[in-house]
Amino acid sequence: MKPEILVLAASPSAAVMEQLDRHFHCYHAWRQPQAERAAFIASVAPGVRAVLTTAAIGVDQALLDQLPVLEMIAINGIGLDAVPLDLTRARRLAVSNTPGVLTDDVADHALTLLLAAARRLPALDRYVRAGCWEDGKPLQPTRALRGKTCGIFGFGRIGQAVAARAAAFGMRTQYFQPRAIVNVATPRAASLLDLAQASDYLVVCAPGTPATRHAINAEVMAALGADGTLVNISRGALVDEAALVAALRDGALGMAALDVFADEPRVPAALRERDNAILTPHVGSLTVETRHAMGQLVVDNLLAHFAGNPLLTPVN
Repeated sequence: MKPEILVLAASPSAAVMEQLDRHFHCYHAWRQPQAERAAFIASVAPGVRAVLTTAAIGVDQALLDQLPVLEMIAINGIGLDAVPLDLTRARRLAVSNTPGVLTDDVADHALTLLLAAARRLPALDRYVRAGCWEDGKPLQPTRALRGKTCGIFGFGRIGQAVAARAAAFGMRTQYFQPRAIVNVATPRAASLLDLAQASDYLVVCAPGTPATRHAINAEVMAALGADGTLVNISRGALVDEAALVAALRDGALGMAALDVFADEPRVPAALRERDNAILTPHVGSLTVETRHAMGQLVVDNLLAHFAGNPLLTPVN
């Protein structure tokens, strides 16, 4: 008999979805109307041995309590802040995520946001569409990247990939995280505040944890300064959004380019209204290639678990 799994979100890869239905007895909760989803989950819960979720959706204690024979949680994504790892460890549940396969695309998106902010691409697009070019209205010059400093908060796989891309544009790079990384050429700042003071662009790549919540606060933004730009492709909770709105409004911070927000998909109106904020809907890994690779890694982890083999990418 196929293992029963609860699928909370679909993969955009048809090949991944076909494999899930071929290898497992899938209960696709995401297909149910929102008003009927809780009842559907309750009806299938007694036999569910694995949950397939995303980093954004995660699982909560209420769901875990409904699943008496649960063995595994497979996360399509790398974030762990929506999964109560203390509870999964207490129940000795296997947990996997999908690191590595999304590194390049997320780093590419970070540089896309950085470039869009530096060269004011959204404003230039509006300028052309509104007929301002044809009317001969004046334009302010933008900023070159070469010679500028790209500070990176969080220097794991994605942070290091951002540094390599920034260096290719002629930027200096620095990073900060509490634990120094050995055998890297990029220098480490003494603190996050020191990193912000030294940076023209600050790219947030650190994980979302209680320790990093609101790490990017008013003091850090002021240190980045009126000519500085904040780029966040990590988790919205790392940035104090109220302080960010105030800094952008008052000129304490020059620009923000954000792919993630504290209460997704709800983005504060005060941010949406800012001309000095570039906003994208958490799409750093949203390419055909990467979303397939992420989904395939989910499938491979599930297959490994139910075959009695070690997970490919376990969460400890």
